[in-house]
Amino acid sequence: MKYCAVICEYNPFHNGHKYQLDEIRRQSGCDGILCIMSGNFTQRGEAAVFNKYARAEHAVGGGADVVVELPAAFAVSSAEYFAKGAVHILTSLPCVGTLAFGCESGDKESFLRTARATLDESKQFKATLKESMKDGTSYVRARNAALLAAGADVDEALLTSPNNILGTEYCRALLQAESGIEPLPIPRVGGGYADTALFRDFSSATALRGAMQDGSRKAKKALKSNMPAHVYGAALSFSPTPYEKAALCALVSASEEEIARCPDCAEGLENRLRSMAHSSPDYTEMLKKIVSKRYTLSRLKRILAQNFLKITREAVQSYAAAPLYCKVLAVRKERAEEILSDLNGGAYPVIARKSDYNKLTKTALECFTADVRANDLYNALTGVATNEYETRFV
Repeated sequence: MKYCAVICEYNPFHNGHKYQLDEIRRQSGCDGILCIMSGNFTQRGEAAVFNKYARAEHAVGGGADVVVELPAAFAVSSAEYFAKGAVHILTSLPCVGTLAFGCESGDKESFLRTARATLDESKQFKATLKESMKDGTSYVRARNAALLAAGADVDEALLTSPNNILGTEYCRALLQAESGIEPLPIPRVGGGYADTALFRDFSSATALRGAMQDGSRKAKKALKSNMPAHVYGAALSFSPTPYEKAALCALVSASEEEIARCPDCAEGLENRLRSMAHSSPDYTEMLKKIVSKRYTLSRLKRILAQNFLKITREAVQSYAAAPLYCKVLAVRKERAEEILSDLNGGAYPVIARKSDYNKLTKTALECFTADVRANDLYNALTGVATNEYETRFV
């Protein structure tokens, strides 16, 4: 079978995601849809609203055929390594021919052209990039600014909008990996990536997380109109985790050296984080005092998540270059035998049961151990045990 992949978080799964999966099946002509999804912690540096197995089941119930896990080390990384880690695993699967992603604008050729420009580093570009990063600006933001300053042949909208930035990173990772996977941009519908307003049927995940926290009658009505029925039922029993307190405790107990090793931590920021954690012992208030144009809220939250999960810069870089694994979270029950056979045809071991753990190489085992730690920490936060070695048949 030929699969179209989608890199996702589904935090939570909603009508916009269902629409995208339907469009993927229609536009790609694929035999199956493979989702590579963040586990229990997300790229915004937050604990997911539901555990990874529940969200994987929601995805299969909404039209996916199989959901595999994006390792925790990549799930809480910057756009560059979030994309690189996912593409690293997808490229190991010969059955994956297409990678679909949501976007605000642009087509396949404009995304590829812009991605190629990010790989063509002239002397002027390198000098501008180096200057832009002196103040702690993230690599991706500094790189995009340098490209525009150098007058590169790029679509500016693909370097400035949230989903477009990710789409460009996916294409960049595909080019770097010399992958034969073809990109398939799918225009978003409804609320924007960070839109907090609730719409009738296509609100953003950000808005829906807010409604789940709200819990009012009006919020519940909005959730019902924005989610498939099988997800809405779970949303009604949502209970927030004490993750923010736990992340703050982890920050207070970590040394400056440990914080400095977090992938998103720039030189000197570890001192400010530690200092503010002691003087402002409240997660939200502390971040408000540090956030700036230089240090975005998402970046700061990622650093706290990386520290909480003990993810280091060196580890992420080594995992992105090593043979890893394909951890199956959920699969469509009636097609499970065929799908698992397709995945086993890939270059990396498939983990669908505990005995598969023995197939991992040293670096892959370290990466998987980080996943186990992340799962155990999430279980401790929620008080609900999930088995790291299971696969759900939906």
